[in-house]
This record gives sequence, C-alpha cells and structure tokens, in this order.
Amino acid sequence: MGSPFALFAPFLNALEEGVLFLDRERRLVEINRAATEMLGEERERVVGRLCPSLFKGTACARACLKRKDCTLLSSHERETPTQTLDVTLERSEGSRLTVRMWAILLPEAEPEACVAVILRDRTREVLLEEEVSERMRLGKLVGHGPAMRALIRELLRAAQSDATVLLQGESGTGKELAARALHENSQRQRGPYIRVHCAAFPEHLLESELFGHARGAFTGAESARMGRFEAAHGGTILLDEIGEISPAIQVKLLRVLQEREVERLGENVPRPVDVRVVAATNRDLRAMVRAGDFREDLYYRLNVLPIRMPALRERPEDVPLLAQTLLENFGKPSGRERVRLSEEALVVLQAYVWPGNVRELGNALEYALVHGDGEWILPRHLPAEVTVPADARGEEARTRYYRPSHMEEERTVILRALQAAGGNKVAAAKALGMSRTTLWKRLKRLGE
Repeated sequence: MGSPFALFAPFLNALEEGVLFLDRERRLVEINRAATEMLGEERERVVGRLCPSLFKGTACARACLKRKDCTLLSSHERETPTQTLDVTLERSEGSRLTVRMWAILLPEAEPEACVAVILRDRTREVLLEEEVSERMRLGKLVGHGPAMRALIRELLRAAQSDATVLLQGESGTGKELAARALHENSQRQRGPYIRVHCAAFPEHLLESELFGHARGAFTGAESARMGRFEAAHGGTILLDEIGEISPAIQVKLLRVLQEREVERLGENVPRPVDVRVVAATNRDLRAMVRAGDFREDLYYRLNVLPIRMPALRERPEDVPLLAQTLLENFGKPSGRERVRLSEEALVVLQAYVWPGNVRELGNALEYALVHGDGEWILPRHLPAEVTVPADARGEEARTRYYRPSHMEEERTVILRALQAAGGNKVAAAKALGMSRTTLWKRLKRLGE
C-alpha cells in the first residue's frame, strides 16, 4: 500500500474484515487483502475505480448511480447512528458473497481518503440462518420468528395426539397448511387426508358430503355414496370454515364426534369411523356461542386442542424468508425462480401491515412477477396498495393504507418500518408513504 497507508498495511492486511478507503469523489484510494478477496479482484484492477462499480447490482450502488444519498454515508450526514447494510456481491468468476457493510468518516486532516468502508463476510452466517430456517419449516409453513416457532411447537405437540384440534385465525394465515402439517407429522400420515370446505356447499349437499347418502335418499341419488368421514377412515379430516355450518348440521356433527360413527342420509345403519378431526375457522366461535349461533356442546367438542394462527403483521421478521419462498414458487412455472427481491422492496413489504396476511402477500408477489421483467423486484413492481398511492390523493390518502386505529399500534408500525430500513428515516418514511417531516412529527408525538 502506498503512503500514508504503508505504515498500517501489515495491520490492515491481517484483518478478517475488508477495508476500502474512498476519497471525496467516492473513488477507491486503497484496499486491504481481505477486501480484494471478497470482491474477487486484484488490487491493481480496482484502485481508482468509483465505489458503485465495485458493488454492481446492490441497492447502495443503484442509489449512487442515480445521484441519491449514499445509504451508508447519509446516516453520518444526518448525525444518526452508523448504519449497516447487508448486500450480496456478484463476483467476477460468477460466485456470490453476502457481506455486511458500514462506513467510518476519517479525520478531515487525512489528505487522500475521507471515508473507510468496512466489509464483513456473512456467507457462513447466512448459510447457518438458512439451515435454521429450513428447520423452522413444517410442511409448507415457513418462518423462523418467535410466533412461528411457537406455532410449530404447538403443531408438533398436537400431532402426537388424536385429540380434535381447532385452528383459529384470520383469513390467509395458513390454517389449511397447518392442518396438513398436523396430518403429515402424526401417526396417521399414511392414511387419507380429506378437506371439506363447509361454506362451499348448501345445507342439504353438505350433509351428503359429510355423511354420505343411500340410493334414492333424494332426487338424483341414483346410487349410494360414502361421505367424507368414511373416506377419511384411518386418517384426518379437515372441516374448514366450521363456523358456517347450519344448526341442523351442527347437531349431526356433534353426534359423529361423540359416537365416532356416521349414518348416511336415507339410512339408519351406523357406520363406525376412525378419524382425526381438525376444524378451522376465522370466526370467533365463543362469541357465536354467546349469540346463540353455534352450539355450546359442539364448541367444547371441537375446542379440545385450540391453536391460534398468528397474523402476518405479528411476525414481520418472517416476511423476507416467506416472500422469497413464495416468489420462487410462483416463478418456477415460467422459469423465473431466480428472481429476487431488492432491499428497497423488502423495506416496503416489511412496513406494510398485510390485512390479508400470507394470501395477500402471495397476490402482491404474483403481481410483481407479472409487472417486473428483470431479475430484481423493485418497489414500483408491487401493487399500489402495498406501496404509496398517487401524490394527488394527498397526505391523508397516502398514509391511510397502513394507519392503525390506536397509538400503540401506530408506534409498532413506525418502529417496524425503521427497523426494516436499518434506522434510515428517509427510507422508512418512503416505505410508510409519508414525508420525512411527517415521520419526524409522528415520532415526536409518540415519544420516540
């Protein structure tokens, strides 16, 4: 290394972290050995190049090329805590490397360099995180946050029993996936798994679907037919949208749960069934019992092992892994499984509250795949309700999509956006659909 860095060269080259020194034009002045290995370039080939050319394809490089604030340096300029940024580098030989970056301002007396950029190799950490994430999957349920870990523990515990399970949660939280995971991890996994969408059938057809019918039991019943309970013998039956069944069906279902036998419509011959029952609903069955819309005795028969499905807004830390998994699944049929989410798009996704939960996230990603034609999903490819509506609708309309009803919830949403943006208030304000001034005022009002 040339003067004035020659004195510190042995020390800098002994570091595991990469160190790059930039001048005021953000041109590379010097680089240590670890940094050249991370970039996959020789020192002579990179010294003198502009910073964005060293980190092609990353969010910070795109911001610099568009003459915006440097993601790392802007935190110093605003006198906020030093920000770190995780990026994936595409090296010259084609390999990929995940690094954590942060910047340090050098004393003004330094004649050549004004900024030191530090790189830390996180590839092993990322592989470990991916391994842990793989372990934190149950069937097609994906997540590694506290809420998902607790859910997986509950499902695995319930899978060891034959007791009836009641899955409760908002629409789109994955109740059907949880039911299938219960079956696949139980002793009944080799038996049939039958799902009945109770809200999809009129009352007279639902009775036939569940319990079967004899020949001539009703007009059009030209032959006898077994019901779903009989078809699920030795396995598991999911009664989806259980809160939608009529009082008459509730009475007959109660008998099946009590006696473990069914009578086909038009018959009086009991048929024994060995079935594990899982019920699912997005309605409050306890409130329905109080209102007289659901039988109390049936509710207690179903509510043996209650499991609550967490909403997506309760587990924002799962959004990146979940979003990338969904994106890969949606991209496979069209050969676009290598499409990735940009850091800016992830900030937007983690800041949104997802009233439609995982189902809405999936819809947003399918939309983005259709509207994005490159290898990266950017915020502009996402649906308007997830990002920021047109400025013409005004500040109130721009922020309405995420606004909670209580101050405590508003604090949670804003702090989540700040965390997703790495503490960058500019990026957080953009993701929330408001100006920096508005965000500052809200933080002040919330005492943050």
